[in-house]
Amino acid sequence: MINLTIDGISVSVPEGTTVMKAAAGVGIEVPHLCFLEGINEISACKVCVVEIQGKNKLATSCSTPVEEGMVVYTNSPRVRKARRSNVELILSQHDCRCATCVRSGNCSLQKISNDLGILGIPFEEELPASCWNEDFPLIRDARKCIKCMRCVQICDKVQAMHVWGVQNTGSRTTVDVAGDQPIEKSPCTLCGQCITHCPTGALRERDDIGRVLQALSDPEKITVVQVAPAVRTAWGEELGLTAEEASEGRMVAALKRIGFDYVFDTNFAADLTIMEEGNELIERLGNAEKYAWPMFTSCCPGWVSFVGTKYPQFLKNLSSAKSPQQMFGAMAKSYFAQKRGIDPNNIYSISVMPCVSKKREAALVGMNSAGAGQDVDVVLTTRELVRLVRSEHINPRFLKEQEFDSPLGLSTGAGVIFGVTGGVMEAALRTAYAVLEGKNPDADAFQAVRGEKGRREADFTVAGRVLHTCTVSGLANAESLMEDIIAGKVSYDFVEVMACPGGCVGGGGQPIHDGCELAAPRGGALYRLDRERNLRFSHENPEVQKAYEEYLEKPLAHRAHELLHSDLTSAHYFEVCGDR
Repeated sequence: MINLTIDGISVSVPEGTTVMKAAAGVGIEVPHLCFLEGINEISACKVCVVEIQGKNKLATSCSTPVEEGMVVYTNSPRVRKARRSNVELILSQHDCRCATCVRSGNCSLQKISNDLGILGIPFEEELPASCWNEDFPLIRDARKCIKCMRCVQICDKVQAMHVWGVQNTGSRTTVDVAGDQPIEKSPCTLCGQCITHCPTGALRERDDIGRVLQALSDPEKITVVQVAPAVRTAWGEELGLTAEEASEGRMVAALKRIGFDYVFDTNFAADLTIMEEGNELIERLGNAEKYAWPMFTSCCPGWVSFVGTKYPQFLKNLSSAKSPQQMFGAMAKSYFAQKRGIDPNNIYSISVMPCVSKKREAALVGMNSAGAGQDVDVVLTTRELVRLVRSEHINPRFLKEQEFDSPLGLSTGAGVIFGVTGGVMEAALRTAYAVLEGKNPDADAFQAVRGEKGRREADFTVAGRVLHTCTVSGLANAESLMEDIIAGKVSYDFVEVMACPGGCVGGGGQPIHDGCELAAPRGGALYRLDRERNLRFSHENPEVQKAYEEYLEKPLAHRAHELLHSDLTSAHYFEVCGDR
């Protein structure tokens, strides 16, 4: 152990610990902008400088290892002066119109500037030109970029997509799409991890709240909104709600207060997805020679985009089942419209998702199987939902809980866990086992697929056959998996992949807490909801059963295939409709 003193406090830490981490261990937060542990440790911003007794130069605490007997001052006059100058220089190349920034109040640069008491910028302002396709689901504002390189490192190291790159040198250094190409021509999967790890408002999702408000004010439109499982774990975070206050019932009540005509649960469609995807797995297992193996899940549009971009030869391995979002949209404009006697063309279908990639998925050619325009008209992220609640001056604490509407609102625990890595796999195995064995397994029989590890293997015996499964989250882990499959190093029957680390709970559309990764606790909340559900098997959802009896006939039937499946190998699948 190394002994040192930080701001007069004696500290003992393992050798190799950085000064910043040692300080954090005794409650001293050293301000920083570019640092992300294990991902971006390049000391670019120089905001984390500290003074070390006996050293002439200030040191960057994020990259300086502790030494025996070291005496550190994290906020000495020298440090404060240098830190202030460094931040003022950053601000001189930053659009400081915070009142019109989506990250106002949740911006690391804003907080540090306020903490330093910076009320003016002594340097001449130099803002770069910002040219971007505002219709693209991901928006980048070069005028807010502080060149911290976080987006570059996240995309390279965690997602392996290499979308962002560094251009020019010296004071003209900037970050932009790698290869100097338009973002829409890049391999971007719209996972949104660059957004959630940006310390400023340089990256954000396209704001579609205006389209929703327009639909809400149109007397001819019947607004139908669905809410994804992962949203309920996070929607209250930026509203200052406790986990108990941010209940499903209050979320529904808030959406009702906003003015949506019908509020449904995407978990219903998750159960529907299991009926289709689980039976598709059984169909493939029974005719193994006809299909490519392994069978991949297809719920995550970021993952589907990744396969289409990097490994198109494996598109045939993906389940043809649509994602729950798209299944719900198709059912809302067909089955629900029929039951309520509504013209499907008058239904305006909105989804609230923890994901940016869902915005593009909803606009894909072919996602209009109900025949009334796109099955999902607009997608809001969790962050947009929070902004919408605030804009309507709603305090959810004072709302009485309400139930989701019917008949697309009832769900099981299996549908709930779709939002966490391993959840789709576990839910599918619960139902596949029941179909093949003729009885339900223990609802927790497949817990081996759970966990935070980016790649997990588990074998299960079902109907006398051993199923080899693999569960993956994070696209760098997906890339490693694909390369191992190609090299013949591994062999699986069923593989689940989610683009975002931890699954949808860690999605690119979730609330941003700089420096905190909250996928694990959010996922834990979904598992708790699963345990609390009276029904924990998708095939036991009475509303799903009724939908098959009244409309779909049975899983994989002709109508079910028309509405709930898509041809991922189609040459036009990845094309986006002109009207978003």
